[in-house]
Amino acid sequence: PTTPPPTTPPPGGAGCAVKYTPNSWNNGFTADVQITNTGSSALNGWTLTYNLPSGQQVTSSWNATVSQSGSTVTARNLNWNGALAPGGTASFGYQGTLSGAYSSPTSFTLNGATCARS
Repeated sequence: PTTPPPTTPPPGGAGCAVKYTPNSWNNGFTADVQITNTGSSALNGWTLTYNLPSGQQVTSSWNATVSQSGSTVTARNLNWNGALAPGGTASFGYQGTLSGAYSSPTSFTLNGATCARS
């Protein structure tokens, strides 16, 4: 009998996890974001994208270049924190303005792969 070749599981097992820790007040908020590389390959540079709920606007950031177009936020590594070995983490944060009730983003994508929430 022949043994079938091993199959590789389909992509979709998260290669990343995101911990999103917000702090909000009447008309503003901050968020600390930690990215973990849960994959088996090192990342040499990262871009995290997600959508902020309506009424939230990024005003400043630290430890990443963070930009916003409409509701879409894009965070990119700086020169010193772009390499993420398997199991490695990078953290950044930002401050924003808020109109209405605060709610957190619901999904995150790192270099095109959907991340698990941690």
